[in-house]
Amino acid sequence: MEILIAVLFGLIEGITEWLPISSTGHMILFQEFVSLSMSSEFMEMFLVVIQLGAILAVVLLFWSEIWPFSGKQNGWIKKDIFSMWFKILAACIPAAVLELVFGDKMEELFYNYQTVSIMLIVVGILFILVENHEKGRQARVNEITGITYQMAIYIGLFQLVAALLPGTSRSGATIIGGLVIGLSRTVAAEFTFYLAIPVMFGASLIKVLKFGLSFSSLEAGVLFAGMATAFVVSVFVIRFLMGFIKKHDFKVFGWYRIALGVVVLAYFGILSK
Repeated sequence: MEILIAVLFGLIEGITEWLPISSTGHMILFQEFVSLSMSSEFMEMFLVVIQLGAILAVVLLFWSEIWPFSGKQNGWIKKDIFSMWFKILAACIPAAVLELVFGDKMEELFYNYQTVSIMLIVVGILFILVENHEKGRQARVNEITGITYQMAIYIGLFQLVAALLPGTSRSGATIIGGLVIGLSRTVAAEFTFYLAIPVMFGASLIKVLKFGLSFSSLEAGVLFAGMATAFVVSVFVIRFLMGFIKKHDFKVFGWYRIALGVVVLAYFGILSK
């Protein structure tokens, strides 16, 4: 039963990590109905580390775009990819500093249904407003190589908001930031995928070290089941999203976020009475 529940967690993670609809909001709701019979320390680590499965899907699907070595004797370094990684690291700095200094405090202050539901609604409205504002405009950046360091840091500041306020959605915040500064939907989504790689590897490493490396057989099985499911589901979801945004905008996700935020507020509001 524990493995089955872990698979369900992985399914939700694989879908919500990449669609800009907030994995945190969905996990909070899901845990109200289904939970693992594990320690709170394990669950804190589990909910972060299963995201590695989703990240590995990005590595698989975009390997040729993110691996900076060509294997050739001459010109074996892909300078444009190296440049992209330096920009990604620059974009990660604001959120990384915030997490290292205030990580535990942020969870204590903001990881509640009120913050999550409000941010679901606010960012949903922003998606609709940004898409309406950008409608008919030509994107200024249609290739990853067109992203400057200034643009990368600007997107990193949007990611900072997501790190601070759960329910914002890391992918949602960075995609909105990308659209606002003139990135095409495809480039904004791709940069968001790449940006997640160092962020989630770093967060997972911190959580594993904090939990410790001595896993029981059940804990190892639960963690593997969640990660493996998140990986498989993410492969399909990323492919779907990249195909979807070539023909559609992000407004449907905005409306979904607003509806989910209202549901979360109503559900927990009723329970608290």
